[in-house]
Amino acid sequence: MTALAADRNTPAMDGELLAVLVATNTVIYAGSLVAANASGYAAPGSVATTLQYLGRAEQSVNNNPGANGAKSVLVSRRKAFKWANHGADLVVQADLGKTCYIVDDQTVAKTSGGSTRSIAGKVIQIDADGVWVE
Repeated sequence: MTALAADRNTPAMDGELLAVLVATNTVIYAGSLVAANASGYAAPGSVATTLQYLGRAEQSVNNNPGANGAKSVLVSRRKAFKWANHGADLVVQADLGKTCYIVDDQTVAKTSGGSTRSIAGKVIQIDADGVWVE
C-alpha cells in the first residue's frame, strides 16, 4: 500500500444500525442487549468477560440450530438504551457517568461481579425502572 497522491472516494456508513452475524446455536430477542462474543459474532448479553457491548436488537433471530454467521441480526447502536437494574448490585445515582456491566440480555449491574462481567457502557441516567446506558 502507498499513501494517497490524489483524492479518494472513501465509502462511509453511519454505524447506527448494523447487521451483525449471529453466533452458532443462539436466539436473540428483539429489544435485547446484544454483545459480540470473543469470535466477533452477535450473542445475547450474559455474565462473561469476553463480550463487547454492541447495542439493542431490532428484531428476533433464531440461529438454533445454525452455524456461526448463518443468520444476522439488526443491532441499533450509538444511542442510550434503558436496561433493567440488577437488584443485588444496583446502579445508583452516585454511579452517573461511570461504567456499568452486563448481567444478561436485559440487565446491567454496578460492578464487574469480581471480574466476571463485561462492560456495558456509561451510565447516563438512573430511573426507578432502569438504567440508561450509552
